[in-house]
Amino acid sequence: MEKHQKRIAAPRSWKIARKTSKWVVSSRPGPHPTDTSMPLLMIVRDMLQLADNSREAKRILRDGNVIVNGTVRKEHKFPVGVFDILSIPLIKAHYLVLLDKNDRLALVGIDEAAASKKLCRVNGKRMVKGGRTQLNCHDGRNFIMDEAGAEIHTHDSLLISIPDNKIMEHYRYKEGSQVVVIGGRHSAQTGEIEEIKRVHSPQPNVVRIKAGGNGESFESREDAIFVVGEQAIVVPGLSAL
Repeated sequence: MEKHQKRIAAPRSWKIARKTSKWVVSSRPGPHPTDTSMPLLMIVRDMLQLADNSREAKRILRDGNVIVNGTVRKEHKFPVGVFDILSIPLIKAHYLVLLDKNDRLALVGIDEAAASKKLCRVNGKRMVKGGRTQLNCHDGRNFIMDEAGAEIHTHDSLLISIPDNKIMEHYRYKEGSQVVVIGGRHSAQTGEIEEIKRVHSPQPNVVRIKAGGNGESFESREDAIFVVGEQAIVVPGLSAL
């Protein structure tokens, strides 16, 4: 990863002005890929506008005023990504990070109760020592499970409590589940899975989704699908995008 980042060449998911200056802070390696995350300094200064410059933003972070997923983060290059929970106790503000209809990172205001839990998508699964199952989630979290891990599959979602990281609910990736699209031309659209088309080729599987608003159907890649509930959407703020 480059140590320096030109502002005009920053990922298109960053909602920032492109020609105000030459350079911008780059993310350090962390739980999210660069194209779906943003350095914490950029969120404090450019998105929330809590500071006028980098020095003020770094001071806010050094004082421990920003909490990400229940943990105080002071590193200004820490990457904050999709479905992360950002809290600022000093002003009693809580935000959920999502992708909007233009495929750009957006902050959606939520209440304190909603900020005490978050969704994680299971991106990988493997067996580890002792016959237990390791679940690898989209935000870098890993869960080691016994028998219950066999019932959880790739692309399922877990609702966890923060900051203690306890699994509260398990939402299956199946027909009838409620989902949100996190990338592509249908980014931020929500709906219900109608059909999962298994493609026996190097191409990703295709998912047909019935939109929640007008009832029309559309298709999206499997890797852009995020389950947000089985009977109903459990994530507040999705309708605001």
